[in-house]
Amino acid sequence: MATPLMTFVINFFMAFILSAALTPLVRIIATRKGWIAQPKSDRWHKKPTALMGGIAIFGALLLPILLFSDFKSTFVQFLRAEALIQTPSIAATICVGATFLFIVGLVDDLRNIKPHNKLIAQILAASLVVFLGFRLHWLTSLTLDTLATVFWIVGITNAFNLIDNMDGLCAGIGFVATASLAVLYYPTSSEYLIVAVILAGAMGGFLLYNINPAKIFMGDCGSLVIGFSISVLLLYGPHGVRESQLARIAIPVLVLLVPIMDTTLVTFIRLLSGRKASTGGRDHTSHRLVLMGFSEKNAVFFLYGIGVISGFAANFVSRSDTFTSPAVIIPVVVSVLLMSIYLSQLRVYPEKEFSALRDRSFTPILIEVTFKRQLIMVVLDLCLMAFCYYLAYRLRFEKKEFTFYFQVFLKSLPAVIACKMMVFYWMGVYRGLWGYLSTNDVFLHVRASLFGSLMAVAAVTFVFRFKDFSKAVFIIDWLLNTSLLLGVRGSFRLFLETQRRKTMSGDKVVIYGAGRGGELLLREILNNSKINIMPIGFVDDDDIKKGKKIQGYPILGTFREMTQIHEQHQLNGILVSFNDEDGKRQIAHSEALKFCKKHGLFIKKFKIDLQNMDINY
Repeated sequence: MATPLMTFVINFFMAFILSAALTPLVRIIATRKGWIAQPKSDRWHKKPTALMGGIAIFGALLLPILLFSDFKSTFVQFLRAEALIQTPSIAATICVGATFLFIVGLVDDLRNIKPHNKLIAQILAASLVVFLGFRLHWLTSLTLDTLATVFWIVGITNAFNLIDNMDGLCAGIGFVATASLAVLYYPTSSEYLIVAVILAGAMGGFLLYNINPAKIFMGDCGSLVIGFSISVLLLYGPHGVRESQLARIAIPVLVLLVPIMDTTLVTFIRLLSGRKASTGGRDHTSHRLVLMGFSEKNAVFFLYGIGVISGFAANFVSRSDTFTSPAVIIPVVVSVLLMSIYLSQLRVYPEKEFSALRDRSFTPILIEVTFKRQLIMVVLDLCLMAFCYYLAYRLRFEKKEFTFYFQVFLKSLPAVIACKMMVFYWMGVYRGLWGYLSTNDVFLHVRASLFGSLMAVAAVTFVFRFKDFSKAVFIIDWLLNTSLLLGVRGSFRLFLETQRRKTMSGDKVVIYGAGRGGELLLREILNNSKINIMPIGFVDDDDIKKGKKIQGYPILGTFREMTQIHEQHQLNGILVSFNDEDGKRQIAHSEALKFCKKHGLFIKKFKIDLQNMDINY
């Protein structure tokens, strides 16, 4: 019988209030004891901040669990080795392991434990969990699944330790993950649910003081406890396996997609750059988002958003069949993969260090991966083509019909992909550059997708006589294929433009002339990072254009309103984007010169002039 909802609410607020009350107390003690995190070159915070906030999180987690957890039966099982016979208490299991890692983290915060010693402690805690009968159930081999479970617990524990790199990030991502778990387990798994809401409450109360600007950090004694507890909550007891094989793998990964993505990205790039994976640095996902132009708070909230979306996806998968789940899993994973590719291109290491890394053995691999991107695009297109063809079948047929047509899909998939890839290669789709998607490129991709679909229809007609195939499937497939392929390619251009606009700095200017010349000038400013200019918008003598936008920049008004525009935006100069050949524009140019001279602004004229060059032999 499910535990009443009020019990879960009480446990959540008990942990929340405890954490909110304990955190300022811990902060006072930490300040008096000198437990302060000082700013360092490889750390993000810029001012001394109190440590040991993990004490409050652990206390708020431990006390409510002690009220209902069955420690006695778990302890007896441990002594009698009965963990695989009877279902142990998940609350007691987490409590024992978290207590052990809390002590390890506390010692590390105070005296700095060597990384390998901390790893051994994490393996011991993970081994205890596995001994009590909790496993991932990803593999049929008990031995391999046991090793995978230990690796999972240790990996996720360290992943939360790594994302504790910006105000509110670790606790916030943990809160989102446990909230997703609470929805996932409601109302069937009462004990799992109670632990999830208690952990969410403990992190929620701490977040009141840890959100930017942080008044206290949790330290390793907090991040290790959070990572370990959530990783164990995603395991199954000896008699708790319910979902399909796909769900058993997808749900834990989706719930913890943000820490998994960050750890994988950072480790991969550090190794390819010739750095040690364990070396600290400001090269995490959150740091890269700030480098793109996000504020610290917005970068953290952006990662919260990814966690919420992946949490919804996990809950959808838990309630869907194996045939429907990929329709959600694949788009989420591909989106995160694309974001990782975007962020990996940002140079986060100092220029001197980057130059030194170029001589190391792994650096050529990094350069190949970074600059020979067409290989990645081909692989990505391959995945998208397969997914679109699958989704077309899933949208066309109901569940009962799809069971039969899934075999048709599998039988024809290689031929469909081969036809589309040949057409894409023949029509020159892969000759374009990332980030430069023009109108001609859009038409090229539409034509290539259309001819690829037609060739696929011809192939299945020739090989299979079109038996058991549906025309609607190929129409849906073409629409999906065209939309996704253009969307992926357009996203690269969007990323480059967004990065440039958010990181733009320099002299504030307005562009005088909201015509074609003004648009060309704006494009040059956006695409040329060497131009240290930040456009505010346009001014134009045509009253009709006022209030409209060019490339997202507003037309602020006419030149008659220039005084008010200058007072509002504190301009440094004016860029003139029209030729001054006719009389009216000569007058306008003259007025602009007088205005700039009066207000101490610079004025520059944008002009494209193709001149002949003499060739001397």
